Amino acid sequence: MDTTTTLGHPLSITRELRTELIRKTVHLLVATVPLIVTHIGTVATLLLLAAGTIIYTWAETLRQNGRDVPVISRLTVLSSRPRDLGHFVLGPVTLGLGAMMALLLYPDPAATVAIYALAFGDGVASVVGKLLGSIQLPLTGGKTLEGSLACGVVVAIAGYLVLQSWPVALAAAAAAMVLEALPTRDADNLILPAGVGMVTLALL
Repeated sequence: MDTTTTLGHPLSITRELRTELIRKTVHLLVATVPLIVTHIGTVATLLLLAAGTIIYTWAETLRQNGRDVPVISRLTVLSSRPRDLGHFVLGPVTLGLGAMMALLLYPDPAATVAIYALAFGDGVASVVGKLLGSIQLPLTGGKTLEGSLACGVVVAIAGYLVLQSWPVALAAAAAAMVLEALPTRDADNLILPAGVGMVTLALL
């Protein structure tokens, strides 16, 4: 979700990178949403996303009260950043809501591009920023130029594969880069697909 660089002991960097890889693996699962839509339809997919979000919310509420839910609670702990410790981890909730928002607000192919921006762009930006980021962008809360560029590249490629139009794909990528760089924390899971979908739809 962010492309913040990590300074300090190499062990800390490795642990933080591992956490980001786990988080972004969950992000990548969102990329299956357009495929699911083609098989079971938009309404059924929305219901599936809503059910998953509700189940996670229930499990995380129990974890906050000292009662772990097998698999879900363990994955939540493994993918939690230091800022999440002791708090309800909102990332999976906003991730599910972001995918649902894309399906509700935009027709295909704009919805697909928006979801791919969420799944691939945000995920790659974070991992590249942690691994290679060295140039911090001002007023972004520590996000990096390398991470933002990586976001733009993958969104441009994904957008072109969906749209077969470089101008629209590049515009979607530019929007993704700007929105991903904002210091919005977990809210980027909502802002990114909403903004990229809007730009894509406007240019189709």
